[in-house]
Amino acid sequence: MSKFDEKVATYSKFMDDKGLKYNADLLAAVTKGLGPSIYKADAETVSGSDAKELATVKNNFLIKKLGLADAPKLDEAINAVVEKIGKSERKKYRAVVYYMLAEHFNKQDVYGM
Repeated sequence: MSKFDEKVATYSKFMDDKGLKYNADLLAAVTKGLGPSIYKADAETVSGSDAKELATVKNNFLIKKLGLADAPKLDEAINAVVEKIGKSERKKYRAVVYYMLAEHFNKQDVYGM
């Protein structure tokens, strides 16, 4: 199994453990879109309590990648995803957070789905 496949398996197990339904192909596509950042411990996760980190998710993913307009609903969606994963969960994997946001905004087409 490649390192990439191991990462996707880790994220799949995480979602299974949290009881989150997901499309495995979309999860793999989102993970692939993150490039080498998935192999760096700090970049692989999202801090749900760090305002700067959440602004990065909003600006770099929701606005630039998904093409959404800046609005309060973006922050609300990020907060909803953090809540769903669990605020106390230390490992909020970036691939999982981005996957859930892409699903939330019905932007699967960005990943060819």
